[in-house]
Amino acid sequence: MSKLGTYFTLEELTITNENIDNTPGDLAKQKLKALVKNLLDPVRKMYGFPICVNSGFRTLAVNKAIGGATKPISQHTKGEAADLECADNAKLFYLIRDNFDYDQLIWEEGNNLQPDWVHVSYKTKGNRKQILKFKNKKQVSFTQKLEL
Repeated sequence: MSKLGTYFTLEELTITNENIDNTPGDLAKQKLKALVKNLLDPVRKMYGFPICVNSGFRTLAVNKAIGGATKPISQHTKGEAADLECADNAKLFYLIRDNFDYDQLIWEEGNNLQPDWVHVSYKTKGNRKQILKFKNKKQVSFTQKLEL
């Protein structure tokens, strides 16, 4: 196993169910290390419990196969993003929002109490601290009530 930090491995951040090579290049590996060092490891430490990475790095082929964002191109393809799940996704979302530097933080699907997963991205320069909410694969206002 190739450790990227204290809690996360390269294998964990590149696993895919697609039968497609998902090996990151050197630049994407550097960005994955930055994501882990500056965000995922500190978040995991503060959260205090394991966090599951549903999707980390994706090659363009994997991103296309799963229907990932294309315009703009998904930050997953650059090694800058991860989709996370844990026992309390809402707690994880607010913990990241309130305590960490990030580029994008997305409440993905779910309802008003719990997202189904949390998308987070990190760039080494120019993080926007953009907060979004998606329901049925469409962006909605973060304050908009979602149907339970």
